[in-house]
Amino acid sequence: MPHGLRKMDKNEELRQERQALRLLCSNLVRAATRVELCNLLDSSLFQDTLHRVAFEEIRTAGAVPAKRLREELPGRITNRGFPDFELLEFLGKDLASEDEIEELFMSVLRLIQVRHESDGNELEN
Repeated sequence: MPHGLRKMDKNEELRQERQALRLLCSNLVRAATRVELCNLLDSSLFQDTLHRVAFEEIRTAGAVPAKRLREELPGRITNRGFPDFELLEFLGKDLASEDEIEELFMSVLRLIQVRHESDGNELEN
């Protein structure tokens, strides 16, 4: 395992989670691709409770257009117990740029890698 993944500090973990969520909400990702990425991830990978709830709601939304997802997500997250949720504050910029998309994909890939490594570790124990 690359040394950097095990030693990721808390701030870096939270940044990776937020970046993954930004990608999943991006209009540059097709709805079907979002669903596939959600299937490769697991909500237990998200250490932050708000991040986990946001991921679960994104996954539950299914293959809806990104615009509709971003419109519905604040209400869904508010209904899950986060009354002050503001999507724009949460995601930073509303839309990821094409220049950022590679970095966002890397965040998702790191989370997927962590999931598969933890699955493998459980099998060895």
